Order: sequence, then structure tokens, then C-alpha cells
Amino acid sequence: MLNHEKRDNIEFNDEFIYGKHSVLSYLSSGKQVNKLFLQKGLAGEQIGSIMDLVRRNGIVFQEVPKSKLDEMSDGGNHQGVVVATPPFEYSQLEDAFNLARSQDEDLFLIILDGIEDPHNLGSIIRTADAVGVHGIIIPKRRAVGLTNVVAKTSTGAIEHVPIIRVTNLSQTIQKLQSEGVWVFATDMIGEDMRKWNSSGPLALVIGNEGQGVSDLVAKTADGKVTIPMIGHVQSLNASVAAAVLMYEVARNRLK
Repeated sequence: MLNHEKRDNIEFNDEFIYGKHSVLSYLSSGKQVNKLFLQKGLAGEQIGSIMDLVRRNGIVFQEVPKSKLDEMSDGGNHQGVVVATPPFEYSQLEDAFNLARSQDEDLFLIILDGIEDPHNLGSIIRTADAVGVHGIIIPKRRAVGLTNVVAKTSTGAIEHVPIIRVTNLSQTIQKLQSEGVWVFATDMIGEDMRKWNSSGPLALVIGNEGQGVSDLVAKTADGKVTIPMIGHVQSLNASVAAAVLMYEVARNRLK
């Protein structure tokens, strides 16, 4: 059973907000949104106002059947609209830079290109905290955001590692490069991590669980790095691969 509560006249159902007035009030507040779900074929003045805010703020939305919204709201009066909210606020890219400066360390970022499993994201956050990563960058679309499952899997690390959500990964990589950050993408055919120079400001790109790093992101990166394997299975789970490479960076920096 999901827990219901009232907060600032907005009805919350765990990480969901539902009902036209509640959703409109929440969106108008400028608070962070994971995704908006809209009942297929729904229209009207309030829905029009909601969608104006969605488009103006670049919020990801999806049209779904009423049965899906019934499930998300636990049978509540959703009126055809539900918003999924992050349990923790997203950070800004500058927050990661400031964290590295405050610790007098070279910037170390993880960029996740389309990670869809919340358990993988939570595990990556947990390892990132353990090795001193200054921030994790995730895309708004076609990827998991901050959810209660992610928070639980991270076992508290989510409170210590800035999570930055961006619209365009390639443009963000270019911005990092303009700031002197070297960006490396994981790839089956890349530089052996044992020979990889991971010193200096660095960002490591981990790809989608099935497809790996997208072509555009891979082309934008400065280089590629691979984990040498001698067994019959030539790929690792995304969170495991991320952990291996993060510890490789940490090992070189702790010399």
C-alpha cells in the first residue's frame, strides 16, 4: 500500500502527484519533475495550462491509458494527469565543480548514457560516493531518474553525490571539454584501462545496459577505454563496469 499525505495543499502519493489542480500548482512552483503522465485523448483548459508549463520548462511527458494512471495513483482521483517527482533534488553542473574545488581535487565525473535500471543507477551512485566522484550526469530522456528505488539501492550515497540531469549529453560533454575536462567513453574496442592515463580533470561515460554508449556521445568523447577480459563473457553489467573503472581512476589518483 502506498502512503498518502498532504503537503502545501498538494496531494502526494509516495513519488507521485496527481489531479489537475495539484499538478498545475506543483508545476507552477518550479519544483523538479521526473516525468508527467497524461491520459490519452484528454483535453480542456486546465490540461492546456499544464501542457503549456510542460513545454515551456522542457519537462518529459508521456500519454498513457487511464488504467496506468489508476495504478500510479493507487486508485486516487488523478483526473487524467500524474507527475512523478524525484525523492531528492537534482544538482547543477557547477555544484560538481565547486565540490572538486573545495576538496582541492581534480574533477571526476561519471556520465551515464541511457541507464534504465534503477538498481544499476543506485549501485553506481553508491560506488561513486565510495571513490570520491564529484558528480553524476544523467540525461532527461530515455533513462531512469531519481526514484525511491534508486535512493534505496544507493544506501544513503544519493545524499552525498551531486546528480545532474541534462537535456543533451553531447552538448554537456562539449561544455566540459571547453572547461579542460577530458571525456572517455567505455567501449569494447578502446584503450586498455591498465594503460589509461586517468590523471587530471576527467569524465567517464558509461553506456546503456544493452546498447552501450550511443554513437554521437562516443564521437564527442576524447577517447575510449575498455576493461580487459579473458573469459567467455565479453561484457559486464553496467554498474559492475562502472565500479571497475571508477576504482581504476581512484587507484591511480591515490598513488
